[in-house]
Amino acid sequence: MDLDLAHFNLLHEARENSHTPSEVASPVKEDYRRILAESLLSCETGSPKILAFTKKIPSLSIQRCLDTELDILPSSKKPHRHICQTPERILDAPEIVDDYYLNLLDWSCNNTVAVALGPAVYLWDADTGESFQLSKCEEHDTVTSVAWSDDGRLIAVGLSSACIQLWHATSRSQIRTFRGHSSRVSSLAWNGSLLSSGSRDHKIINHDVRARAHKASVLAGHCQEVCGLKWSPCGQQLASGGNDNLLHIWDAAVASTFDSIHPGSRCAFRFDCHRAAVKALAWCPFQSRLLASGGGTVDRCIKFWNTQTGTCLSSIDTLSQVCALQWSRHQKEILSSHGYGLNQLCVWKYPSMIRIAELRGHTARVIHLAQSPEGTTVASAAADETLRFWRVFGSP
Repeated sequence: MDLDLAHFNLLHEARENSHTPSEVASPVKEDYRRILAESLLSCETGSPKILAFTKKIPSLSIQRCLDTELDILPSSKKPHRHICQTPERILDAPEIVDDYYLNLLDWSCNNTVAVALGPAVYLWDADTGESFQLSKCEEHDTVTSVAWSDDGRLIAVGLSSACIQLWHATSRSQIRTFRGHSSRVSSLAWNGSLLSSGSRDHKIINHDVRARAHKASVLAGHCQEVCGLKWSPCGQQLASGGNDNLLHIWDAAVASTFDSIHPGSRCAFRFDCHRAAVKALAWCPFQSRLLASGGGTVDRCIKFWNTQTGTCLSSIDTLSQVCALQWSRHQKEILSSHGYGLNQLCVWKYPSMIRIAELRGHTARVIHLAQSPEGTTVASAAADETLRFWRVFGSP
């Protein structure tokens, strides 16, 4: 019934029965036919080898072939980044004040960490590992906030006595003292030569450190302590969070004194979605006008805002008090530190907000975060009186 095979056999028999000189094959042709027959036909049955069923190839061989191909072909997925679950270094931080509303840790562009321990400010050089005391308050006074200038030359120190001291980091000398608040200065933020301070007196004062009359403007939009202050990377907007559960966005062009009778009437945006104090603030380094904010114990949420349109982009419940936030400068990730009742650090993938890693080790709430100049290491200060350094973000 196989007509092709029958036709082949007829021709094959006809060639074998033919004895004409013209059909006698040369030795080269005979060798070629023999090799071709061995390659295409089975020696026992004479049936074709091509596309014929054979025994199953062992799975090990298949896996070996796949591994070989994967080694040759370029990978379409990025390799998984390992995040170490233990800190690289742990430093003692005795007498650090356990107060959620204060800001007692900052890391300069010159790789120097400033931390306030009780009445004194200490500097730790991350390059050499050396530490020394920069300043110490008078009796019955404590440090309530610290902040490095953008160039790392100056450091502002807020006090419980409502004063702000300006220190030169290299000479370790005090340059100026700013007054204007009537209660403790719990938050500080730099924008070039402009220093913004937030206080328990509900006000934000912008100080021009170059001018003799330093008070440039007063922003009166909160009705309780201003515990969070952050300038945007472009310097065009100032975010302020308060114990009144409010988040305000102020434009840099605003320079007049506001009327406290109508709180927030002159700010660009006023957000009241949080249900607890808003201390944790972080501007996104890779997307303009994107701000992350975190709420206290009752709220527990991280919210993302478009400060150009004034809309809330997303919100996630972290199940714990949000104390501080830090964006990664090299990946779309954000780090959060928590208090009651998890006392941990969490790395989140943005914008999906999938939890990538949890860093445990602190035994009390992790109130402060600061990021290294190269953006790979984050320092955390907690109420357990320790300062821990985590290599949490990837390299550029």
